[in-house]
Amino acid sequence: MTTTADRASAIVPAATSPYQRSVAEYWNHEENPVNLRLGEVDGFYHHHYGIGDVDWAALEGPEASRDERVTAELHRLESAQADLLADHLGAIGPDDRLLDSGCGRGGGSLVANRRFGCQVDGISISETQVAFANAQASKRGVDDKVRYHVKNMLDSGFATGSFRGIWNNESTMYVDLSLLFAEYRRLLARGGRYVTITGCYNDTYGLPSREVSTINAHYICDIHPRSAYFREMAKNRLVPISVVDLTAATIPYWELRATSPLATGIEEAFLNAYKNGSFQYLLIAADRV
Repeated sequence: MTTTADRASAIVPAATSPYQRSVAEYWNHEENPVNLRLGEVDGFYHHHYGIGDVDWAALEGPEASRDERVTAELHRLESAQADLLADHLGAIGPDDRLLDSGCGRGGGSLVANRRFGCQVDGISISETQVAFANAQASKRGVDDKVRYHVKNMLDSGFATGSFRGIWNNESTMYVDLSLLFAEYRRLLARGGRYVTITGCYNDTYGLPSREVSTINAHYICDIHPRSAYFREMAKNRLVPISVVDLTAATIPYWELRATSPLATGIEEAFLNAYKNGSFQYLLIAADRV
């Protein structure tokens, strides 16, 4: 008997290369507790990391509820990251349209809709993620405004100039930036805003460090050098208006996560890379001119 999971893994129409098919396959089967358990706190399922000072009281109190407190604190930090990204989307009205590119299980789209009341389209090459996200939008009663699609962010098929804002939240490392920003130049209305939060390697150090290579292997991705973002944005009429180094702000999240039963084993590589300067966590906001 063919199950829903079998169909999701076998049919990936948005994945157009062997690499993309491998990424889609990975996310179609991914059920990492660090993504699922955190989302269960309030129904906003994110696929990214957190920022801000940790309330270390989460480690205190009754041992029986310690894991629950730590999970809630990790989710608070990832929610703060999602809110910070939304802060940088600019003046968005209820009649505007946004694109959550590489949407994961859809938490960021729901955050944006809750804040702005506007239409949000989320896209992923993972059918499993898209089905999960659409179910969450329906459950919240916002599926008339928030819709998720199995689409490739490099060739989305949406109409030219149809979006006021686009963002990537930790998903640019899966694609060629020259192709990605060419597509966003097409999709964004003049004066529209693009925002990304991403890990990038510090190319003043030369090639990627051992820790960055470990992260690449763990997530089947290819982390870009910092300079590539600004070079490819300049080629595609995306003018940075805000660049925020979030490296120091994300280290507490990783320190707390390392104490959690939800740790995946990659925490040491992130912490070492951030602390030795070979890896940075940046927010870049740019306007389409």
